Amino acid sequence: MADQTSSTILISAPPETIMSVIADFPAYPDWAQGMRKAEVQETFPDGRAKDVLFEIAEGPIKDTYTLTYDWHGDESVDWTLVQGKMLKKLNGTYRLEPQGTGADGPTEVTYQLEAELNMPMIGMLRRKAEKVIIDAALKGLKKRVESLS
Repeated sequence: MADQTSSTILISAPPETIMSVIADFPAYPDWAQGMRKAEVQETFPDGRAKDVLFEIAEGPIKDTYTLTYDWHGDESVDWTLVQGKMLKKLNGTYRLEPQGTGADGPTEVTYQLEAELNMPMIGMLRRKAEKVIIDAALKGLKKRVESLS
C-alpha cells in the first residue's frame, strides 16, 4: 500500500487468540471506538468473514461502508473498501508476529491503514486522522484480547 500509516503494539496473547477477536465482527461495537454496527454479509467456506457492513459514528465521521477481507491464517488479514458514503478508500492490514517462544508469549500487532474521504483533505491531516484511528483500534484490540485471558 502506498502512502499508508502504520503503528505497532505488543499484546500478551498468541496470534490465534488475537485473530479470533479481530474476526469476531459482531462484537466490534463492544470495544472498537465509534463502531455502531459490524455485520457479516458473506463468509468464506472456512466461516471467516469475506464482506462486512460497518456503521461508524465518531466525531464528524458518520458512515456506513462495506469492507472485503482476505485472510492469511493467523498471520495477517487485509481489507479493502467495497463501498462507502463518506469514504473513498479504506485499505488496511493487521499483521501478527509472535515474539519469543512459548504458546502464551506476546505478539507484535502492526496495523497499516490508508484512508481517503470523498472530500479533499490535506495529506498531513489525512495521515494524522489515520494515526488516531490506528492508535484507538490497537489500544481497543489490546484491551479486549487481554481482558479475555
